[in-house]
Amino acid sequence: MSTIGWIGLGNMGRPMTANLVKAGHTVNGFDLVAIAVEEAAKHGVNPVKSAAEAVAGADIVFTMLPKGEHARAVYLEADGVLAHADTKTLLVDSSTIDFDSARALHAEAADAGFRFVDGPVSGGVTGAEAGTLTFMLGGSDEDVAEAKTFIEPMAGNMFHAGGSAAGQAAKIVNNMMLSISLQGVVEGAVLADRFGLDPKAFYDIATVSSGDSWPLRTWYPVPGVTETAASNNSFKPGFATALMHKDVGLALAGAQTQGLDLPAAKLVHAQLQKLVDEGLEGLDTSALIKNIDARAPGLPE
Repeated sequence: MSTIGWIGLGNMGRPMTANLVKAGHTVNGFDLVAIAVEEAAKHGVNPVKSAAEAVAGADIVFTMLPKGEHARAVYLEADGVLAHADTKTLLVDSSTIDFDSARALHAEAADAGFRFVDGPVSGGVTGAEAGTLTFMLGGSDEDVAEAKTFIEPMAGNMFHAGGSAAGQAAKIVNNMMLSISLQGVVEGAVLADRFGLDPKAFYDIATVSSGDSWPLRTWYPVPGVTETAASNNSFKPGFATALMHKDVGLALAGAQTQGLDLPAAKLVHAQLQKLVDEGLEGLDTSALIKNIDARAPGLPE
């Protein structure tokens, strides 16, 4: 088994490292939040007090951080990964960050003599706990192949999306598409109700018709229709509005650098912003239905 350095032990990092420990690896974990380190230690992670300690002697280093600026700081600052890791160590950033930051990290790592893979994930906390995350990997064939051998205990699926920053690109585009599809579902759910359609009857029709989609089948925003929906549980988050707002924002920022206008993504981002402005960023993303019907069933009082 191997020694793994891990930086970022939040809601995703903790269960991911727990699965690596279960697989027999030694995981040296660091987070700026002391309680996060303490919680990870309960699941077998070896707690350390700095990024430098986390990367010391590691065969591979993973980072799972909130934003691009955090990833840049952890890798590029004087007390960061590139300054303290051995160049033999493979580096994998599993944060969801902007495309430009991901490309910059690849370039800076290469200039410093490191191998680097961007590897964002899909599947949320539930997938992290179950070890069924989807990893979208960007980097060379050889580096991605090596990374997969460590990722396997955390993953249900692993895809090599392409070269530098391709994993981040795939994650950003996928989540943008998800949000746009979900907006259609919440609008359709309310309109179907106004027409007097039974929610379950409409759901059964739509799931075998041209209106079918993953958010329709999985996140239908009316209680009692599909068991996996947050609407059954007062819209407690499976995928929080704050995270989707961030991801659609990353898509729009990336589109701007590519000279693209994405009108549907702009619309959904504005709808997510409404929830954020109301202090509802902690609700599930399917709470977008509130913007269409403020009294939709299942919404918290």
